[in-house]
Amino acid sequence: MSDNKDQFRPEDHENDHFLLTSVVGSYPKPKWLNRAKELYEDDEADFDEDNWQEAKDDAARVITNEHERAGLDTVVDGEMRRNEMVEFFAHRIDGYEFNGPVKVWGHNYFDKPSVVSEVEYDESWLVDEYKFTASATSRPVKVPITGPYTLASWAFNEAYEDDADLAYALADLVNEEIEKLVDAGARYIQIDEPALATTPDDHAIVGEALERIVADIPEDVRIGLHVCYGDYSRIYPEILEFPVDEFDLELANGDYEQLDVFKDPEFTADLALGVTDVHVAEVESVEQIEENIKKGLEIVPPEQLVVSPDCGLKLLPREVAYGKMENMVQAARNVEADLDAGDIDIERETPTPADD
Repeated sequence: MSDNKDQFRPEDHENDHFLLTSVVGSYPKPKWLNRAKELYEDDEADFDEDNWQEAKDDAARVITNEHERAGLDTVVDGEMRRNEMVEFFAHRIDGYEFNGPVKVWGHNYFDKPSVVSEVEYDESWLVDEYKFTASATSRPVKVPITGPYTLASWAFNEAYEDDADLAYALADLVNEEIEKLVDAGARYIQIDEPALATTPDDHAIVGEALERIVADIPEDVRIGLHVCYGDYSRIYPEILEFPVDEFDLELANGDYEQLDVFKDPEFTADLALGVTDVHVAEVESVEQIEENIKKGLEIVPPEQLVVSPDCGLKLLPREVAYGKMENMVQAARNVEADLDAGDIDIERETPTPADD
């Protein structure tokens, strides 16, 4: 377990306990940004590359400020410059190509790329984004980056013997990008692997990929792993061997039905617990989120708990997304105060050793 979380504690934090509050990454785009994109893609409109860049910069400033106003301890720009979590990176990695949208579910389409040759690192993917966000805020910035297993799984593999080999090659590229981000000042990196808990035995591939990702990354750089949409019993306790500081888990959407999965054996990493449901377009009350946060204390002690929404917020109405963040932060501060006062019983069940 790492102690690199304290660097994100605000200097004027009023409680003895500290539950780091953060977001997973994506956030609703301002409606005018979508309109600007339409103008940029319209050959007949007088809206050039400079206009489009300015629009994205403005949106990044607005959403970063929105995260600050909500009180988050670490912020992101809401991924204002990104379109989709695989497509964005595939466009920036040599070896991928696009052949048109693929139907994913219902009426939703995904521009699924193909890997047609050996993947190679060309220019940085996120350093400019990070530098801009860091310049727009006084708070620490978290950098979400799609993980190599998902980048491999959600593409057609036409170049490598299997998805594992592709994932390992991509992991080396992600490592190169993180080294550049660290050189630029980033100290909080989140690897997004939504594909992790959807296929049996994929944890072994992800574990090897993560070893490659964190090679030579300084210990003061906090590495998180975000996982959602799946059966966590497929990956626990194996994921405790992963070289990451925290696991960011979607649990509110399933009404914490999978909470017990993480109680035995003991959860030894930090837990970034999803405490607001991003699939429900209603703002949970502060009191409800407080109860959700306390569920995390059934798994880990307060010093290992981080508070977060389940997933990215981008599909919600913007005012709902903001309300969820604001109430989440208030709930975290309230739970901290209750912990300081000794008003919360944090006795957790101790796993009983198996009979020999």
